[in-house]
Amino acid sequence: MTLLLPALQSPTGPAASREAVRFGDLSLTYGRLAGAAAALAARVADAGRVAVWATPTPETVIAVVAALRAGVPAVPLNPRTGERELAHILADSAPTAVLAGPDDVLPPALEKLRRVTVDAREAVEGPEGRVGGAAGPEDPEDPALIVYTSGTTGPPKGAVLPRRAVAASLDALEDAWGWTGDDVLVHALPLFHVHGLILGVLGPLRRGGSLRHLGKFSAEGVARELGSGGTMLFGVPTMYHRLAEALDAPAGTAERDALARALTSARLLVSGSAALPVHDHERIAAATGRRVIERYGMTETLMNTGIRADGVPRPGTVGPPLAGVELRLAEEDGTVLDAAGAIGEIQVRGPNLFTGYLNRPDATAAAHTADGWFRTGDVGTVDTDGYVTIVGRKATDLIKSGGYKIGAGEIENVLLAHPGVREAAVTGEEDADLGERVVAWVVAADPGSPPAAEELADHVAAQLAPHKRPRTVRYLDALPRNDLGKIMKRSLRA
Repeated sequence: MTLLLPALQSPTGPAASREAVRFGDLSLTYGRLAGAAAALAARVADAGRVAVWATPTPETVIAVVAALRAGVPAVPLNPRTGERELAHILADSAPTAVLAGPDDVLPPALEKLRRVTVDAREAVEGPEGRVGGAAGPEDPEDPALIVYTSGTTGPPKGAVLPRRAVAASLDALEDAWGWTGDDVLVHALPLFHVHGLILGVLGPLRRGGSLRHLGKFSAEGVARELGSGGTMLFGVPTMYHRLAEALDAPAGTAERDALARALTSARLLVSGSAALPVHDHERIAAATGRRVIERYGMTETLMNTGIRADGVPRPGTVGPPLAGVELRLAEEDGTVLDAAGAIGEIQVRGPNLFTGYLNRPDATAAAHTADGWFRTGDVGTVDTDGYVTIVGRKATDLIKSGGYKIGAGEIENVLLAHPGVREAAVTGEEDADLGERVVAWVVAADPGSPPAAEELADHVAAQLAPHKRPRTVRYLDALPRNDLGKIMKRSLRA
């Protein structure tokens, strides 16, 4: 594993005793994690491809590290995946074994696979020290992971992520964030996705640092771990929104003050997977004096852009392209846009990209331009300093109304700044006159007395422009979200 995880190759001396990962009361040193992974790697070396029942536990970490050591591609499975989708992923990826914890109850679809039990408690009780037997040679283009997309435009596709892409993205983040072996990362992200698994687990391990996983997100857990040595926090907007709400409690409240102190002491607060509303940025900054920084990536490309630790935080932007990443904007007809502020589809290329969709050469070809750029499907703008602002998904967040291109994200930020709005989403709907009309979906701060639709429309028009005002406002008790907290706009439209 010298290419990806050199600290786990054969740790000895003080390096072996350094904490690698902690889940609650269970902690694994580098020596014990390396030993457990080496033993498991020997059991799956001939598996061809393995599935990993990716619960937020140390067993998932051991399983993925073991697969990397054995040179066997790992397919992380979301334990909450439905029967039909799970069957599709298994048929498409064809693993021969499933790696799971001793207490995991697996669905019937996995019964035909060889079950390999991973028990972190045995690793804790095992000896620290040199790992017997070096890992085999690594080719940078060898597949490390096959991660399935969310399936918003059809059945999920397996993005084949080579070791080269994982290393390139993590090293670009090392450069951008000054990420070192002294950092202790805190997060509560799921481990079946690139954010929680590659950035949140392999990131610290590649640096020789530490991970503290909360198991389940809570403001109290964040305060505890950041307040006792954590230096970095990774989260999604839903998590930061809850932290902002906890910080809204009166100063002098013990829990609120402990959280504020912990966030203030952190070296880096990072949000990703979706845009963090400007309103939440400002609430956290006001209470802590610290700015949350954002980065932008996706399954197929890993990380594309990010606010640098030594850069200027700009709420609402995701920073400039990371080292090694090229980025451009293009019109639907392929015309490349050069003007600052122009809105277009974001296209990228670089060593961070996947090698293709498993078993889908047609989809792989369709996702790339003739000159080799990956079409992200995201729409954005780039300012004169190279900072990227994400408008949203091309399919759901770019609204063409009355001859204007309107980004849903900026309207959502304005709605969220209204005191009567707790949550908001914006979509477009077909309109005979305008082509599309702007529709706002609102969760009121006080459900018994929601702000009037006209009041919200006037609020948007005054802050932005008249053509961006919502023509329709619909009130909900809650917005539909996926496991990473992203609003599922297709569900709203349905």
